[in-house]
Amino acid sequence: MGAAPTRWELLFADLEARFAAEEAAEREGTVADLTRAEQASIGLTERLRAVVGGGVRLDLADGEGIEGRLLRVADGWLLLEGHGARGRVQHLVPRAALTGVVGLGRQAVPSGARTDRLGLGHVLRGLQRDRARVLVRTTGGASTGRIGRVGSDHLDVEEIDRARPVVRTVPFGAVLRVSEA
Repeated sequence: MGAAPTRWELLFADLEARFAAEEAAEREGTVADLTRAEQASIGLTERLRAVVGGGVRLDLADGEGIEGRLLRVADGWLLLEGHGARGRVQHLVPRAALTGVVGLGRQAVPSGARTDRLGLGHVLRGLQRDRARVLVRTTGGASTGRIGRVGSDHLDVEEIDRARPVVRTVPFGAVLRVSEA
């Protein structure tokens, strides 16, 4: 039979156990600190990129919510495919118009394409060139027509469906979404 541990053996065993517990707590604290620091460096755009192809709900600054499949994400805008009265419809949404997103996971994906840096104006000029019929929803209402001009911080919507066509100039900051009409 072995002898019972001495007081000193118990003391050293207790000290080793305390040291091991402190070390484990320090490691856990360091891991938690590193995790928080990493999370703080992740932007919304990277989290949105992680769910491209999946379904999300976008809450816009006027309280409207649109749901659909996220098709593309750039630094200043995103493209969502939803459903409208006439079937599928695409919505170009400036990032500044978002007040919330439902459907994001914890993952993030960094930018991988040079086109991720294309601004809202570049995409709007493509719609202008195609003479696409659009609905421009703003903080003040909506305009339907074709994009006649795109400046550095605004666009002109040619409202051609009216008895007397008008051109409405809309600052980019007021745009909530541009949708297929």
